[in-house]
Amino acid sequence: MQVFTYAERPDLAARTGEARDSFGEYMHHAEITGRYWPRLREELPELQLVLYDEERDAVVGRGQTMPASTLGGLPGGVDDMMERTFGGGPPEDCDVLSAVVAIVDRDRQGEGLSALVIEGMRRVAREGGYASLIAPVRPTRKSEYPLIPMERYVRWTREDGLPWDPWIRLHARLGAELLEVCPESMRIAGSVTDWEGWTGMTFPEDGDYVVPGALVPVRFENGTGVYVEPNVWMRHPV
Repeated sequence: MQVFTYAERPDLAARTGEARDSFGEYMHHAEITGRYWPRLREELPELQLVLYDEERDAVVGRGQTMPASTLGGLPGGVDDMMERTFGGGPPEDCDVLSAVVAIVDRDRQGEGLSALVIEGMRRVAREGGYASLIAPVRPTRKSEYPLIPMERYVRWTREDGLPWDPWIRLHARLGAELLEVCPESMRIAGSVTDWEGWTGMTFPEDGDYVVPGALVPVRFENGTGVYVEPNVWMRHPV
């Protein structure tokens, strides 16, 4: 297994579609993140990663990162970082590198490959001279407990004292510290028809609905469903 940046191996970067994520379809329809997503590849190829299985000649994962500033506090989340970086505002003094997402192909999960993507992000941060790597972590099993506030969920631990959630636990094992909850990392809005197409569910009236894969309920009002995804900020030394 090898990790390369898109700049190092543009041939592999062109094949990242081989690594299929396991997100719900609605996760691909965030307005702000979706608007700027192609620019990560186009403008920051040296900060995007591809996980390559040389033996099988297969792209099995990828990782997206971007510069961020913590000089005035942690960013507001993924949407906030995208807007600050690509939205046309004044450039910021970026002191850290932030993960955006780490993907391992759905058929290769459980092999410990995601740790390689995170280690690759740390390498890129170190070589870029950033003070640390921060990550808006999306807890793997939070969707099983959508009614539990994230602030409580992230404090759940096992008997050995490590975090209960597997994804938070992996970050902790790699040396990351938990900083704080990011309550509004990404916003996804759509009509009732949109949401029914994305989820296969029916939403006959206004209210809060538990949707498969969502970390918190989706709220419907006046024919529009809005999902505001919380994450949890963690920080890795580099």
